[in-house]
Amino acid sequence: MKANYSLSHSLIAIDTEATLDLILNFNAEEQVQTSNRRSLNLSLVIDRSGSMGGKPLRYAIKAAQKLVESLNPDDIVSVVIYDDTPETILPPQTAADKAKISTQINRIRAGGCTNLSGGWLMGCECVKSQQTEERLNRVLLLTDGQANMGITNPQALTKTAKQQAEQGIITTTLGFGTNFNEDLLIDIADAAGGNFYFIQSPDDAVDVYRIELESLTSVVAENLTVTIRPEASVQISEVLNKYQSTTQGKASEILLGDVYQIEAKQLALQLLIPPQKNPGLLTIATIEYQYQTNIDDNIQQISGQVPITITVGSAEEASRTEADMSILEQTSQLRIARLKNEAIAMADRGQYKEAAEVLRSQVDELKSKLLNEIFEVAEEIAQLEYYAQRIENRKLDSASRKEMRDQSYQSLNRSRDDLKLRGSTAGNADSLEAVSTTESGVLVKCFREGGKLRVRVISEGYNSEFNVQFPRGIRQEGVTYVVDEIKLSANGSFYRVSGKIRRLVEPGKEKAATTEKAKSQKLAAAKATGGWEDLETVDTVVDGVLIQCIKEKSKLRARVVSDGYNPDFNIRFPRNIRAEGILYVVDEVRQSADGKSYISYGKIRRLLQ
Repeated sequence: MKANYSLSHSLIAIDTEATLDLILNFNAEEQVQTSNRRSLNLSLVIDRSGSMGGKPLRYAIKAAQKLVESLNPDDIVSVVIYDDTPETILPPQTAADKAKISTQINRIRAGGCTNLSGGWLMGCECVKSQQTEERLNRVLLLTDGQANMGITNPQALTKTAKQQAEQGIITTTLGFGTNFNEDLLIDIADAAGGNFYFIQSPDDAVDVYRIELESLTSVVAENLTVTIRPEASVQISEVLNKYQSTTQGKASEILLGDVYQIEAKQLALQLLIPPQKNPGLLTIATIEYQYQTNIDDNIQQISGQVPITITVGSAEEASRTEADMSILEQTSQLRIARLKNEAIAMADRGQYKEAAEVLRSQVDELKSKLLNEIFEVAEEIAQLEYYAQRIENRKLDSASRKEMRDQSYQSLNRSRDDLKLRGSTAGNADSLEAVSTTESGVLVKCFREGGKLRVRVISEGYNSEFNVQFPRGIRQEGVTYVVDEIKLSANGSFYRVSGKIRRLVEPGKEKAATTEKAKSQKLAAAKATGGWEDLETVDTVVDGVLIQCIKEKSKLRARVVSDGYNPDFNIRFPRNIRAEGILYVVDEVRQSADGKSYISYGKIRRLLQ
């Protein structure tokens, strides 16, 4: 493995205190051949609770099947499913008979509540039964809801993740939809030494599984540990990434974890250097690192050392030395990631105005450094402005919060471009003036690509491959906009919109598009005629509430299995359509007057599996 570093400044002025950003990069030396990669011992743990019913579960099944197709025949795979109770539907075995494994996965059907701990620990046991040093021993834990059965205490689950990691079982967590606890899944991934992913939509599942498998099949080093030893007069003022670390005197030991062939493992620091009396080359720190790697089927410990040096020169030389903009860009994105977490914590405490100000102040700083001329930073600015407005208006919903946490996590832990700034739950274009003619404007259109909302010019005479810097709050997938003008960025790599933005609609629909408002519907208590077979069917829950029928002794009991409801409460629900194992979708569920049961309201539909 190669280790190298870059500094934000290559020269500092004599007799002047200096603050520098340092980025360490650890890269694989050789391309890992798929046939020669380390064997996997992998357990797929899949939430099959009622809220996964329909499209989410179908896409999760498809993603799991795609992953199995990509395994080597000698990889070990097991599959655990869980709702109220966990079940191993595929005991640990080689991936040689992929058709058989795929068929077994295809039989998964949605059930009841979310016993996350039970399913996860069963997956850990499957991996443990086949565990060897030569294999990569991993659990992929997917959930779309809150842990409401088994062990539910977040601290206990995080502690368990750390204990499993100490035994060599690493867990990656995948949060599906908008009802899971992102803070818990991130804490589990951090404690377990794995990764975290936010699966924003059902069709995003296959892509996220692919990214994780690409990572697992390209591991070139494990347990990378870096020790930073600054010289006597130098201080580490900030560690920008979020890795586990310990401090001994002035030295800091940081655990970076796995290193992948396909992406660099980065560590970013800020160093404070006191005034220096002598010009010339100055050693400011020494980096020591160690890791384990597989050499000729043997796990070996490798170590290395890198001295960090900088040139001390005159004030005039320093004034002529420009900062490395690429380093400032990378460290700015890391600082933004930390500020997003800070803003979320403030918003959680009800400090909405202060949280919005934290994000907006960063926007001003980025613009003052002219970093907004880099598309990735300009896009980050659009994100910050969007989230600041939502927080200030107290509209930071579950999806937006998860996007912010995911963006922060990926920036602080990964360096893949396809994981940065993912988010497709933006605002909408309804507030814009609607027009049916392009007049003298330029047409741009919003697309969803790899979990991101992108805007590109569709009028002739422009580069259709260039991204367009566009307000995040009015991005809506599939919408075409008319803008007054398109301007090329200073570096010629992307476009910016200028002037008024309108929404393009079909002729005759201008007024309806701008004035139509959703009307609230007064719901009646849910009723149904006939039997369950006569109900209208749907394949997704959307904004409805999920109800399941289970057998309790000689009775059929209905219970709510959507997140946020107590599954032990009885619910007023038509008896003539109750059938064991069937999942129903109703428009709304409300608590009874005594607060001890529920009442279902609106239309009842049957969820297809």
